[in-house]
Amino acid sequence: MKTKDIIGLCFLVGSVFAGPVCAQQIEHRDEGAVSGLSASQLFDYAANAEAASDTTTAETIYVALIKDPDGDVKQEARFRLAKLKAKLGKFADAAVLLRAILDDKPDAQRVRLELAATLAQMGDLSGARRNLRQAQAGGLPPAVANIVDQYAAALRSAKPFVASIEFSLAPSNNINRATTANTLDTILAPLQLSDDARAKSGIGIKVGGQVLGRVPILPKTSAIVRLSGQGSFYKDSSFNDLVGSAQVGLETQWKKLQVRPLFGRSYRIYGNKLYATTNTASVSLTQTVGRRSQVEAEFGLGKANYRLNDLQDGLIRSASLTYEHAFSRRSGGSINFAFERQAARDPGYATKSGSSQILVWREAGKASLFASLSLSRLQADERLTLFPERRKEWQFRSTAGATLRQFTIAGFAPVIRASYERNQSTVGIYDYRRVAADVGITRAF
Repeated sequence: MKTKDIIGLCFLVGSVFAGPVCAQQIEHRDEGAVSGLSASQLFDYAANAEAASDTTTAETIYVALIKDPDGDVKQEARFRLAKLKAKLGKFADAAVLLRAILDDKPDAQRVRLELAATLAQMGDLSGARRNLRQAQAGGLPPAVANIVDQYAAALRSAKPFVASIEFSLAPSNNINRATTANTLDTILAPLQLSDDARAKSGIGIKVGGQVLGRVPILPKTSAIVRLSGQGSFYKDSSFNDLVGSAQVGLETQWKKLQVRPLFGRSYRIYGNKLYATTNTASVSLTQTVGRRSQVEAEFGLGKANYRLNDLQDGLIRSASLTYEHAFSRRSGGSINFAFERQAARDPGYATKSGSSQILVWREAGKASLFASLSLSRLQADERLTLFPERRKEWQFRSTAGATLRQFTIAGFAPVIRASYERNQSTVGIYDYRRVAADVGITRAF
């Protein structure tokens, strides 16, 4: 067999032994001009193949070298393959490879910057900015300052079309967030609750997704269209809950400030019946603060129309402020404060509420761990005629989970979450406890 035939066989065999075995075969030949191909020479061969537009050969070499027992060779092969995938427009594949490198080497700054640029090309601006902040949290030498500028520019020229989806199984001891009490206190007499009005346990299927389209109209301004939805579906369809929205607006960048005004309509379907529609208008402001942080403020106005009870109809005003910070290359967190005022025809349904939430996350090997705590307060303007007290509530919610990238398949990885929710209310029908879990799949990067 000729040397070139051995080389060709090595490139085509993508098994676990391809890299080291083929190299050994070549190294043990004692005739011909080639005494052996080192990993460095294989990388050169692949680079020449790329230059000649032979991407198939280059990809085969990189895949083989990823199996090399030398950790540095493996990571270099992953990085070059990710670059090739991105060049071919396969950004999701590239992001998975870059994420795998960071799982093993979280301090690889160039890789994290490359992941930020790849996410930007996919249209995931929030993920891109987060990785950029993580890189800067570790400190960047002056020599790569210009690279950071290039990645920042990439965030302003995101992919024109983006889609995402998440699927999970969702068991819960209280799928309808209802009280466990048998009776409800009223001003007349205790009211016996039907089974449907009390807490129900079950296992549902949760599906959520979003489609976002951008059309540039000015150098730093794009028209955007966003469709999003989330639904929970159960064997008993009377508990199905589906929320969907459609929005149009603008997205403009001015230095480090991004402004996004949006107008749209949302729909909620509960128990297979249209529950409410809401016309909305909002504006969000996102500002980079220093190298590690980002602040986002959002203001909204809506007009809600409840199909089953006109007394609930009214204006909704909301405001929120979120501060996000990268603690290090591997960890970060955010704190959020929100306020909402919902008017209604009947003051008993009119409410004002405030909430705060703390979220922390950390990359631990091939897993991303996250946890959040939130506390909110709600108060109605007046009591409803039927109930002896005005509605006042404290709600506590905690969530913890992990994305397990070691089980990545086709760019998706398992995600698990567990949550506990306690809503303490002066009106018994709103008083409940809830324990829930989600076991599903999400993207692996």
